[in-house]
Order: sequence, then structure tokens, then C-alpha cells
Amino acid sequence: MDLLDAHLIPAVDGVAFGLLLFVVAAGLSLAFGTAGVLNLSHGTLYAIGAYTGAELSDGTWGGLALGLAAGTAAACVAGAGLSAATAPLARRGHLAQALLTFGLALIGGDLLIQLFGADELPVRVPEALDSSVMLLGHRYPAYRLCFIVMAVLLAAFGTWVLTRTRMGAAVRAAADDPQMLAATGHNPRAVHTGVLAAAGALAGAAGVLGAPIIGPGPGTSENVLMLSLVVVVLGGLRSLWATFFAAVAVGEVQTLGVSLVPDLAPYLLFAAMAAVLVLRSRFAEPATAHGPAGPAPDPVARLRGHLAGRLRRRPRGTPGTAEAAEASGTAQTPGTAGTSGADRATETMGADDRSGAAPRGYGDRVPKWIGRLPGGTAWRQAAPLLVLLVVLISLPALLDAYSISLAGSALALGLLAVSVTILTGYAGLPTLGQTAPFAVGAYTTANLADAGWTVGPVQIVLSALAAAVFSAVVGPAVIRARGTTVLMITLAIGELTGAVVNQLKSVTGGADGLVGFPATRALWGGEGMLEESELYNYALVVAVVAVSLTLLVLRSPAGKLLTGTRGAEARMRASGHPVGRYLLVAHICAGALAGVGGSLMVTVQQYLSPADVGFEIAAFALLAVVIGGTTSVIGALLGAGLIVATRDWVAGSWPGHGPLLLGVLFVATVYVLPRGLAGLRGGSGGGNGRSSDAPVPGDRPPSAPAPNPAGKVSP
Repeated sequence: MDLLDAHLIPAVDGVAFGLLLFVVAAGLSLAFGTAGVLNLSHGTLYAIGAYTGAELSDGTWGGLALGLAAGTAAACVAGAGLSAATAPLARRGHLAQALLTFGLALIGGDLLIQLFGADELPVRVPEALDSSVMLLGHRYPAYRLCFIVMAVLLAAFGTWVLTRTRMGAAVRAAADDPQMLAATGHNPRAVHTGVLAAAGALAGAAGVLGAPIIGPGPGTSENVLMLSLVVVVLGGLRSLWATFFAAVAVGEVQTLGVSLVPDLAPYLLFAAMAAVLVLRSRFAEPATAHGPAGPAPDPVARLRGHLAGRLRRRPRGTPGTAEAAEASGTAQTPGTAGTSGADRATETMGADDRSGAAPRGYGDRVPKWIGRLPGGTAWRQAAPLLVLLVVLISLPALLDAYSISLAGSALALGLLAVSVTILTGYAGLPTLGQTAPFAVGAYTTANLADAGWTVGPVQIVLSALAAAVFSAVVGPAVIRARGTTVLMITLAIGELTGAVVNQLKSVTGGADGLVGFPATRALWGGEGMLEESELYNYALVVAVVAVSLTLLVLRSPAGKLLTGTRGAEARMRASGHPVGRYLLVAHICAGALAGVGGSLMVTVQQYLSPADVGFEIAAFALLAVVIGGTTSVIGALLGAGLIVATRDWVAGSWPGHGPLLLGVLFVATVYVLPRGLAGLRGGSGGGNGRSSDAPVPGDRPPSAPAPNPAGKVSP
């Protein structure tokens, strides 16, 4: 009883906080589970309501009612606008939606700051609620008790609407069987818009009513979004009441957990989120294709039909060639010359699996006369790399010191983006958590330098090794899942790593970061590098070596096996290939490459903070991959350069608007470059057979096969 009495107020606070998260998460669950939109701007919808309510609050009941109406309406309109914005992406999966909505969140956050200021706004509630009441011998804010009652009533009302009304039946039908809904005379598109508008209204209302609990200010939208994602994952998408109890549990961990187990509280939420996702993927049916997929045909029957088809039209050529080419996905049959292995696989497996040829790499734009030189094919593939290398080598002579330092940072972010390319583009595992091994490599280098280990190659090798070990530990939790589940698991891993960074101050410096460690030496016996040109040249050499090794591996038989697992995983499993082992090795190697990028970042910047390895950097790396084309290594490097230039160079001429510019870049990339820079030629009718609204590689809709032919690597 003494323990209960001592922690009564935090426990009730946890209920109030959890119910606030429930109202927000209910909208997020509605948008994702019913409308199929992975809305990473949902926290911004909450912020719209919170800022509006705070601005209109004047301590009267009329001000509260006006703020509630205005904030709910504004967020509702924003939700309806989100429906229109995501409509062109309906066939491109959740990865494109995530990038688009994250970009919209950056734009919305910047506009809110311009409208309401960067400081947290005070919120005034009516005098009757701005008081305390006695609760089991303790004084407790009356407003929070009132909010608890309103949230419970809202949960009951929402459940009644979804389960007992015609409107709820239409909403459920839109999620389960839109064709049947259309046959009954309802417009699925209108229902989709209504669902997103209702989700926005819920977030806006929660923002107005929750402003006295989570006030509007910098970081509010991201904090609310992350906690709401945890609630949705824990509660699932099937039951509003399950979401309700998950939200209360999260609220208790956030408040009561801090007072009972303060050292563990920062890890509990995302650890629970990761555990639930992993358990669900373990007990689900084994995945047979990357990306979200419905019930798959029997892989043995598909393989039998494929082999029978090949025997009926056996290709001419050297015996054994067809079998070897089939293993790498590049075999040709009469009438299919020039068609990728992945595309032919879909032809034999069924027309419903077709998505077209792969986007062309940068090598396709090399002049034809290069291909007629001795070793012309090798020249065609290497020419883009050589051109990029010449440009990078010449930068120190063309740029000022600050721009050179930005170029070095772009190389570090570029290696992180290449590691994301390996997982998203080739292994088919879209990730938002590569900043975790990136952080491991970065902090390893910083601590090595602080301990006197300042030789660059030693730092690179040990950082890559540490990141590889980390990826080997978390890899089994990632490689089993597919599609959006991978995004959520890797997001949880990244957030857990961020919690460790903030808590383990003796190693990471906590929120203050690390600074003042000795400069890195390029080689044994050399001096520490302090000049921007020296640091850039060092970063360039390391990046060239790392990218060259990456391309060699991707072009090797091992790389072809990896792309084969993405292109026809069921066939690979049926053929006896250890697909899980291939994916784990890819995850480890990508982690090592991210660790090298983290080491370079520390060397170039000479400081390290938690913001350098946070969620925003993970989103930037994924955007860099989409900008370049998810199977293009050069494209990932160019995308990283464009992001750094936008964030630090272009934004320098418009101070305070970096997030706005980055948000515009996100949105423009999703709409204008559905296949990235590597697909520009094909997207304009250059022969790849894809339309501009084809699914984005890395997160396919249910009937889409691998967009990258097995064995074909874009440089």
C-alpha cells in the first residue's frame, strides 16, 4: 500500500498520457490498417491541432471550444489533402508513402514554426479545469481526470461506429474487399479519403486536448509519432480496444516506469516493439517473397512447372550454360533474348506477378562507341565510375574549405546510403535502421581516437568489425520479416540504439556528444589531418576502396545469389539454397559498410552528436537511395551529395529553412523520380517498359516480383 501510495500520481499520469496516445494512435491505425497509408506525418497532424488550440486558448470555455473546432478542422483538411497526395502512389508500396509523408512532415513542421514561432506555446484551460481535486488523499489536476473520461468515451464511441454502423461497415469493407464495396455502389476512393480525413481529425483533436499534457514545441511531432507507432505495433490493427490497452501500457512505461526503473525505461518501449514484430514474423508463415505478399502458390509446384516449361523449349548453346545462367537468373530462352531472369521467372510463374524490366543503370547512357573498344563491356560499366571519380578528385581545386568539408560529409553519408542500397535494392529488406551500425562505427572511431589509436586504417577496420558484429547480433531479427515489418523492426533497432547513445554517457557523451579527440592520421608515422583538403582526400580514398569492394561483391557469384533470393525467393528455397544465410551475410556486410561511413563522418567532422546518428539521418539515407535508384551504387552516392548540398549549402542562403528544403526534396523525388536517377532513361520511354507509376523497388505491392534482374548490378 505504501508503494501504491507513493506512485499513485505517476500511475494516474500514465493513464492520462496513454489515453492521449490512444487517440493519436487510433487515427494512425485507421490510416494504416484501413486506408493502407503508412503516414509518417501523423505527428505533424497532432502538432497542427496543438498549435491551433494553444493559439486560440484564452482560459475560457469558448476559447477551448473554438480551439477544438479549429484544430480538428485544420487537421481534418490536412488528412484529406494527404489522401490526394498519396493517391498517385497507390501501386508503389509503403516505402514511397513513408518517404512522401516524411517529407510532408518536414514541410509542415517548418511552416508551423514560421507561423507560431520556435518556442513552446503556453496553453490556458478554463478555470474550472485549471485546479486540483482530491484523489485517494492526493491532489491531482482536474483537467487530466476530465481528459481520461473523454478518451474512454471516445474509445467506446469509435468502437460502436466501426462495428455497429453502415459507415463502419463501409470502412471495414474498404480495407478487406474494395471490389465488393464498389459493387455495392460505394466509391472506395471516397471512403479512402474519408478515412484519412477522420484520422487527421482524431490527431488534431488529440493535439488540442493534449496540448496541456504534451505542449506544442520543437520535437513534439516526432515524439508523438514514435510513441504512436509503438502503440500501433503493440496493439495491432484489428481491434480498437487492443490499441486502447497498448496505449495505456505505453503511457505507464513512460511515466511510472521512469520513477520505478529509470535506467531501463528508455529501452522498454522500442524493445517491446521489436520483440512483438519479431515474434509475429516468426509465427507467421515463412516469407516466400520480399515485400508484402498474400498467399503464395506452392513453391515446389511452381518450380516443377518452370522446369517443364524449360524442357519444352530448351535453348541452344553449350551444355551446362543454361543451368549456370539459371542459378544467377540470366538464362535466355528462344523469344526472350535480352529479358532479365527475374522477368522470365515471372512469365513462367504467372502473368499476375509481372512488373516489367529493371531500371537501367548509369552505364546504359555511355556512348555506344565505348562498347566497340577492346574490352568495351568493361569500359561501358566502368566509365560512369571513372567520370565520377575524376569529378571528386578535382573538387578541392574548385571549392572553398567549407564546401570541401561538406563534400567529405557527403562521402560518409554516401557509404551509409550504399549500405542501404545493398539491403533495400538487392536483398529486398527496406530499412530505416542502418544508422545503428553507422553509430557503432562512429562511436568506435571516436573512442579509439580518444584512447590514442589515431591511425586511419586501424580505425576503419575496427569500426567496420564492430558494426559487423552488431549487425550479426540483430540480423536474425530482421531477415525473417518482409516489407513494412522490416521498416518497423529496423526503426525500433535504430531508436533503441539512440536510447543507448543518450544513456551511455561514459562512452558516447550522452546528449552533449563527443568532441576534442585527437585528429586522425592517414598512415602510420604521419601527422594528424586538420586541413579540410587532407580530410577530404582521406575520405575519398576510403570511399573509393569501400565502393570498389562493394561492386566487386555485387558482381560476383555471391552477389548474383543475393539478387536471386530477392527475385525468386521461393524458387531459391525450393532449389535448396540457404536464403536466410545469404540475407544474414548481406546484413552483416551492409552493417560493416555503414560502420566505415560512421568512422569517416567522425574523421571529417571532428565531433559526434546523437543527431548525427538519429532517425532523420536514417530517412536521409533511404531518400538518397531512392534518388539514385534502389539498385544503383553511384546513384546512392549522388543522392547523398544532393541531400548534403540541400541541407547545408543551399539552406545556408535561406537560414532556418533547411527542413523545408529537404521536405520539398523528399516530395519531388517521390513524384518526379519514381525509379531514381538510374531510371530516367527508361522512365522516358527508353525501353524499360515501365510506367512512371510502377512500384518502387524495395517495397513491392502484393503481385510485384523483383524489379532488379538477378545478376545485373547497376554501378
